Amino acid sequence: MHRGVLSAILAVILAVLVLAVMIPRVRQDGAGRTPSTEPAVGSTAITAWQIRDGAAVSDGGARISQPDYPTTGWLAAPPRSTVMAALARSGRYPDVFSSTRLREVDADQFTRPWWYRGTFTTAKEDLYASLHLAGVIPRADVWLNGSQIATSAQIAGAHSAADVDVTGALRPGVNALALRVYPADPKRDLITGWIDWNPWPPDNNMGLWQDITLHRSGPVALSGLRVTTALALPALDSADVTVKVDLRNNGDAATSATVSGTVGDVVMRLPVSVPAKAVRTVTFNPSNTPGLRVARPRVWWPEPLGEHPLYRVALTASVGDAVSDTAATTFGIRAVKSALDGDGNRVFSINGRPLLIRAGGWAPDMFLRTDEARLRQQFDLVRDLGLNAIRLEGKLETDEFYSLADEYGIMLLPGWECCNKWEEYGSWSGADQRVAARSMDSVAKRLRNHASVIGFLIGSDEAPPSSVEAAYVDALKRAEWPNPVVSAAAARTSPRLGASGMKMDGPYDWVPPNYWYGDRLGAADGFASELSAGPSVPELDSLRAMLSAGELDRLWRDPGARQYHAGLGRFDDLALYNNALARRYGTPRSLEQYVRAAQLADYESIRAQFEAYSARMDRPANPSTGVVYWMLNNGWPSLFWHLYDWYLAPGGGTYGAKKANRPLHVLWQYGSRAVTVVNHLPSDASGLGVTAEVYGTDGSRLFGRTVSNLSVRSLHTDQALTVPAPGASTGTYLVKLTLTDTAGREVDRNVYWWSTRPDVLAWDNSEWFVTPVSSYADMSALFRMAPTSVSASAATVTNGDTSTVTVTLTNTGHGRVPAFFVEATLRDHDGRTVTPVRWSDNGVTLWPGETLTLTATSDPTGQPFSLEVAGVNVPRTAVPVR
Repeated sequence: MHRGVLSAILAVILAVLVLAVMIPRVRQDGAGRTPSTEPAVGSTAITAWQIRDGAAVSDGGARISQPDYPTTGWLAAPPRSTVMAALARSGRYPDVFSSTRLREVDADQFTRPWWYRGTFTTAKEDLYASLHLAGVIPRADVWLNGSQIATSAQIAGAHSAADVDVTGALRPGVNALALRVYPADPKRDLITGWIDWNPWPPDNNMGLWQDITLHRSGPVALSGLRVTTALALPALDSADVTVKVDLRNNGDAATSATVSGTVGDVVMRLPVSVPAKAVRTVTFNPSNTPGLRVARPRVWWPEPLGEHPLYRVALTASVGDAVSDTAATTFGIRAVKSALDGDGNRVFSINGRPLLIRAGGWAPDMFLRTDEARLRQQFDLVRDLGLNAIRLEGKLETDEFYSLADEYGIMLLPGWECCNKWEEYGSWSGADQRVAARSMDSVAKRLRNHASVIGFLIGSDEAPPSSVEAAYVDALKRAEWPNPVVSAAAARTSPRLGASGMKMDGPYDWVPPNYWYGDRLGAADGFASELSAGPSVPELDSLRAMLSAGELDRLWRDPGARQYHAGLGRFDDLALYNNALARRYGTPRSLEQYVRAAQLADYESIRAQFEAYSARMDRPANPSTGVVYWMLNNGWPSLFWHLYDWYLAPGGGTYGAKKANRPLHVLWQYGSRAVTVVNHLPSDASGLGVTAEVYGTDGSRLFGRTVSNLSVRSLHTDQALTVPAPGASTGTYLVKLTLTDTAGREVDRNVYWWSTRPDVLAWDNSEWFVTPVSSYADMSALFRMAPTSVSASAATVTNGDTSTVTVTLTNTGHGRVPAFFVEATLRDHDGRTVTPVRWSDNGVTLWPGETLTLTATSDPTGQPFSLEVAGVNVPRTAVPVR
């Protein structure tokens, strides 16, 4: 064996051993008082934190940061915790998201600084050390072991990470860190704001929302590990991988070091000489490491176009025979490009394939609490909904979020936010400019290796002015940002980046389903960065968890009442939505009927939004290229803007979104009445059959036609037939579509309800948030359908960490009336809805004698005890789950 190869292998083995030693043992709750213990070299998070109101502390940072400082009366806090998150966790504000309890929090206590105190232990003094402060809101002064190491001018901005050299300031044994965190205000500080999404957190998220980590190394330290890939298009049969890392000499004399490591089974090794106190960039690429020209790479694809494999790179810096530092990251091999089409619309392509972005807008927990298990559950839901992307407006999340997106194949479009200091450019000081530039630098470095991140929006509602744009773009360039950069999420233009190719024309409040097939504003064309039909009323169990009895009563009895659990400003009531429910489905006679009508409205509106954008994704003129449903989820229990609710429970909107985003799907276009097959799969589909039927609410069959042997190319659509309009006297009617494969098996099923008197939109009277309706569809006949019966059975199979319930539903009615919009709900032994749960389908309609089989997948810890079935004309019944 060649000596150089042997040396490289030994270096890699040593690196693996070092990484094994590095892994810190941290208490799961992160709030213990035992000081964190740092590894030999590398990084570890400080996990032992306590907080206290500055008004109750008379000592300064020099005293508080002494290891022997008494902390009687201090409150334990997780390692990432805003002040409000710590207070809620302590039990001081129990069930704070229920009813109006958030109002009871004393906001005055957050108008003064709060103290954070963390402790950790070190065993050696012969290593170099730095503290990495990844995210402090809004700013802080910092002390270590009695000495101030940073000021609030240095530690400022939610996304502006900072590294502070603490070599020589550490002590063997226990060390203490103190931060004086200042009051936060998103109108004044470049931090996280909530705009009109929900009530603002009482503390405005002041505190530590990301980790503070201690990094220790020998004479040379590694930082800035980044990986770029050049994938051969269109063959995808090879890829060039480039790995770069910065090597810093901490010492006072020039040092020779060796950087070695692996990418998969490719071994890398390069010697480097670094002058004193200098930084050198070490680059591995096919020219010096031939194995980095990867043949037949495992290509990363987004859902549902393929698998999402990740590669791992691990590096070790050695001086002589001693390991000085280590670094590691994961990455995916893929190619992302973005440009404007002939109509000026933003188009993204992945691995050479243009595709329709189907996304939701992300909302983190209102108190910015990190819960990786809950994040994973939400990614399960996102994938189940058939979405392929998420937009993050200013709520840029912690590292776990991006790693999960990589793993799940969900593309991400992060960017800065609107409507506060971030876009009040005229009020920016020189200090604000510097914080913004540092924020862009920090975020770029944090996100650049993630395969899921396909771009960055440096503006939201507005594009930044030239000076700010230049600072952002230059920071991205210095960070070697590998992905597209877009000037704004709205239709704006900036000097260097040009036109955004996106639109932000609303709506944000209720519109009928035929809106999306219009020809202006938010209707399906181009790339719409945020829009929806507004309110999303959860199912009864969730409503009862979030609202008091009086609030529940007011919800359906007082249509225009202000709702604390709605949005802010223009969105603090459900008046437009409630008026539409009453006009279209009839005035509700009970809370239960109101909720049932709400599920119908949410289903039809959300399904139509996604379907319209899919139906038009390949039309020759002004096609749709992207749609971001506003929003995917909520920061707290809400009546507005979500595809699944705060409790992770599904509702009508969930089922409508899932239906619309099925990878191979048959849909009915409200405007043209065309029946269209959509193929989001990676391969063409052929031998398909489509059947379209129209029924009256009495079950009478008004139309039926089958078309066979259809073929639909990948990422394209095909029109199968057109459903004729029924007679004007028909009133409310149902359209049933089925899609079958070459073997005649049903692969998709879709049922619509509509009226011969459709909703009429007053387009010329549109406002920024809504297009009003001049005449409403009358579908009240749905609630006058003759009752029928449905039999049900359910059986559970548990396999590892999932529990699957198979539900069989049969319309056992004796007449010809269908069982309309039947929902199945799993309940645990206490009668609560099992959440989270992923249904194969729900809100289904069954014709007499028809049987449907549904599956529900959940965590086995919430074992379902019973199945509840109810529909618009089906009485509520329950059966045991076997």
